[in-house]
Amino acid sequence: MKKRVTGLVLTAAMGVSMLSGTTVFGADNELEFYHGYYHEESEWPAAKVMRDIYDEFAKAHADGPVKFKPIAVENRDEIVSAQVAGGSFPDLVDCGTAVPQAAISQGLVYDLKPYIDENNLQDAVGLNYTQNDVDGHIYSVHDQMESRGIWYNADVFEKAGIKIEDLKDWDAFGEAMEKVRGLDDGTYGYAAGQGSGFIVNAILASSEEGRAMIEAPLTEEAVNSEVFAEAFKTAATLDQANGSEHTTEDVGNLMDDFNKNGTAAVLFNGVWNASGIDAGLAEAIQPSLFPGNIAISSAGAGLTVANGMSEEKTELALEFIKYMTSEEVQAKIFTGVQANPCNTKVDLNKLAEESGDAITMKLAEACSMVNDAEIVVKDMNYSWGADVKSAIINALMECAVSGTDIDARFEQLQKELIALIA
Repeated sequence: MKKRVTGLVLTAAMGVSMLSGTTVFGADNELEFYHGYYHEESEWPAAKVMRDIYDEFAKAHADGPVKFKPIAVENRDEIVSAQVAGGSFPDLVDCGTAVPQAAISQGLVYDLKPYIDENNLQDAVGLNYTQNDVDGHIYSVHDQMESRGIWYNADVFEKAGIKIEDLKDWDAFGEAMEKVRGLDDGTYGYAAGQGSGFIVNAILASSEEGRAMIEAPLTEEAVNSEVFAEAFKTAATLDQANGSEHTTEDVGNLMDDFNKNGTAAVLFNGVWNASGIDAGLAEAIQPSLFPGNIAISSAGAGLTVANGMSEEKTELALEFIKYMTSEEVQAKIFTGVQANPCNTKVDLNKLAEESGDAITMKLAEACSMVNDAEIVVKDMNYSWGADVKSAIINALMECAVSGTDIDARFEQLQKELIALIA
C-alpha cells in the first residue's frame, strides 16, 4: 500500500508552518498528492485499483525534474481545512468535499479551465465542465461521477403486478409501493431515510423552478416556496406509508434487504450498487431512473491543484489531471472501481461486453441510463451543504413514524433550514 499518514501528525506539522507564516508546499522536486484511497484491498478492492493507477503515473515520471508522491490519508478534507485556515493549500489533493470558498477567495487554488480549454478536454472532464464551473472558473475535476437512479427487484414487481414503465410520476410510485405492501409476505417498498433525500432531490428536478433551486445555494425564498413544500411532503407521505421500521440515516444498514435478501422492492442508490448484488438476485435486480426520466449525477469535488507552485510542479499536476481523465485510465476506473467515468467518450457497453462479466454489464446499463436521462441534476448536497441535507433527512425520518403531523414537521424544518443558512 502507498504511504499512509495519520491526520494528527500532518495537521500538527502544518500548524507549525502556519504559525511561522510559511506557505506549505511539498519540496520543489516533489509533487505531494493527498487522496482518500487508504483502505486495505480486502476491505475495498477499488482502493487498490486507484492506488495502482497513481503508482503507474509516478513510475512514468520517475526520471523527471519533479517526482510524483501519492499519500493516502484518512482525513484529506481536514488537512485541506487546516491549510486553508493558515493561508495555504496542499500541492494536489483529491478533495472529498467542495473546495472551501476561503481557498477560492484567497487565490489558493489553480483555475483549471484555461488548461481544459487549451487542450480540448471538455469531453474528457464531462460534467465537471458545467457543474464545477464557478463564475467561469473550474477549481476541481472529479475523475468519476456520483450517479444515482433507482434499482428495483423485477421479480417482486411482477408478483405485485407492477411494470417499471408505469412509474411515470411519484403518485404512480406510491401506488406501486402500496401493491408491494399488499403482498403481505414480509416484502416492503424501499429503504427510506437517507434514500428519501434523493426522492426530494428528484421531485425538485421535475420542475424548472426546482432545478434552479438545486443548482444554487439554498435561500429563505426557496425554503418557503411551494415547490420545496411539495417535494418534502410528497417524500414524507411516501415514507410514512412505507413504515418507520424501514428508515435509516445510512442506506447501507438496509442494503442487504435489497441486494441479498430480496425483501425490499426498490433501492435508491448509485450505479456502483451493481457490484453488491447477490448472485442469486442478479437476474431479478435491474437499474432504472427516477420517475420522470430523471437521474442524479454529480461531478462533486475532486482533483484540486494549489496555486503559486513552481512551473514544473504545476505542469506535472496538470498532466496528472489529463492522465486521470484519459480514456485509458477512465476505462480502468469503470471496470476496476465500478464507477461511472467522467469522460463522455468512453464506450461503456463495449468495455462491459469485452469483460464478459455480468456485474460490469449491469453497471454499464445503469451508467448508460443515467448518462442518457432526459433530466440530469446534481445532488443537492453539493449546492446546499451537508448540514442542510442532514436536517431534511432527519425530518423525513421523523415523518416516517405513523401519526406524525407532516405539515407541522415541515414548518419546523423550515425554521431549522432558515437558521442554518442565515
